[in-house]
Amino acid sequence: MFRKILVTAAMLAAFGHAYAAVDVNTANEDALRGIKGIGPAKAKAILEERSAHGPFKDPADLGKRVKGMGGHTVERLQAEGLAVGPAGAAANAQAAASAQTKGAAVPANAAKTNTTVAVKK
Repeated sequence: MFRKILVTAAMLAAFGHAYAAVDVNTANEDALRGIKGIGPAKAKAILEERSAHGPFKDPADLGKRVKGMGGHTVERLQAEGLAVGPAGAAANAQAAASAQTKGAAVPANAAKTNTTVAVKK
């Protein structure tokens, strides 16, 4: 009985920390709003800046181009699961591969679509 409780607790802990990163260059408004700290206005500002001037190169670029987002805010959002730039795309691929390894259902074309969904537990 004790072993079952221990295994259940370990599984909950493992899946509780697993989440998929949201790439700011490919995410839609709903995916951006799924990040703690990004509301409807900030998501709209990010999307408008991205469509007007192209993808964000790195976190510093995001902080410069989107009004109200400084370095500390971008760092906090990255800790919440926001990915920016080429490193962000690699993090998305790594998170998808990790989720597949753990047995979670991730569509084969998840990296190709423009919609990214953050799953946090």
